[in-house]
Amino acid sequence: MSDEIGRDNTIVRYSAGDRTNHWVVAICFVLLALSGLALFHPAMFWLSNLLGGGTWTRILHPFIGVVMFVAFILLSMRVWSDNRMSERDWQWLKHWRDVVNNREENVPEVGRYNGGQKLLFVLVVCMLGLLVSGFVIWRPYFAPYFPVGLARLAATLHAICAFAMICAIIVHVYAGIWVKGSVQAMTRGTVTPGWAWKHHRAWFRDVIRRGQ
Repeated sequence: MSDEIGRDNTIVRYSAGDRTNHWVVAICFVLLALSGLALFHPAMFWLSNLLGGGTWTRILHPFIGVVMFVAFILLSMRVWSDNRMSERDWQWLKHWRDVVNNREENVPEVGRYNGGQKLLFVLVVCMLGLLVSGFVIWRPYFAPYFPVGLARLAATLHAICAFAMICAIIVHVYAGIWVKGSVQAMTRGTVTPGWAWKHHRAWFRDVIRRGQ
């Protein structure tokens, strides 16, 4: 029997390492989003209490960002080959109305990840933007080495990339809750054959073929 098929006939979608890596990124993202909003506007400064106040928020925010970036890169290395866009994925995106209305029998079969998940993976670009701009405005370590004009530009880029990521992750979380069984995949690591057949039919076929 393949390692991808559990004894209870469920299918292993994510290993323990994948899930741990994912949750490290997720927890870091929540902390960064909330602390970043606290630093972005005085009206949201009360959120800094999450990390112990304004001073600790300014200290910890960039360090948490580095942890998230490293964890995200490790995660990317694990799933990079499964996230390359194909013609089938573009066709899947064109049928987004069928997906939203739960008519997935009308959309092309997808592999381990669908077109929407693969587009989300492009957030690696925003992650790089956050990292580079974050170093430019990171006081007191790096900011003094850059001109004020560049620091202001970096702060603007940082805010834009953060906004894009927050919006994308909100959609990602909503989709994960909306598609019943997806949360279980990231907590227990397994999905039912029915879930795999309905949402990732091509991947399901591959798993069954490898298990024979």
